[in-house]
Amino acid sequence: MTNVAFRSIRGLVEGLALLVVAGLGMSVLSACGAPAYHYVADSSAKTYYKVPGSWHAISQDSLNEALQAAGGSGSGIWSTAFDATTSPSAAHFLSFNVGQPFVFSEVGQLTSDASNSLSYNSMRDFMLPVTATARQNESQSGQFPLSNFKLLRDDTVTGTAGVHGVRETFQYTYNGSGDTFDEDVLTNADENTVYFLIVHCTQACYSQNQKDIDTVMSSFTVGSS
Repeated sequence: MTNVAFRSIRGLVEGLALLVVAGLGMSVLSACGAPAYHYVADSSAKTYYKVPGSWHAISQDSLNEALQAAGGSGSGIWSTAFDATTSPSAAHFLSFNVGQPFVFSEVGQLTSDASNSLSYNSMRDFMLPVTATARQNESQSGQFPLSNFKLLRDDTVTGTAGVHGVRETFQYTYNGSGDTFDEDVLTNADENTVYFLIVHCTQACYSQNQKDIDTVMSSFTVGSS
């Protein structure tokens, strides 16, 4: 498996640096027996999504370690992750050539400066460069290792109570491995909170699991009970 800490390339490290302690809690809800889905909810932020019941939750300690290794705080931010592989690992979030879907989500509050600079394009570029300007800037830096960008989806999202943002689906290649990234980046009406959900894996994996991935992404709900 090819590992690359693409969080340290841009977006999420920058985004995590902008997030202050949110003091949020997480609950994973499921019925008795083998559930069809894991239901993940942060009641304080009114944020919710679900993943197939066969996907494995990553422990908070392991996830915090992965975030810290990527330059994030790894603490004080509501974050969750699930791995569909039989050998789940928080490191898969930082990896290309992952053969099964990996899900990561976080909620955090923005500083006033970050809130003032927030835009649809900055949300598009929250994790990796998606807009033409961001990709050109990274290319000119000569240090960006990803190539063969392809945009598959670019949708604006409007939710309840002024929640808005983008859903982006795109592909990048690293050392010959082509991966697909599907992400929601949302903010509230006051634009002082960011809600982020991403699923990624190889292009073949994404095609094979697109129905489940669409279920995860479409279940992401912010701002309602």
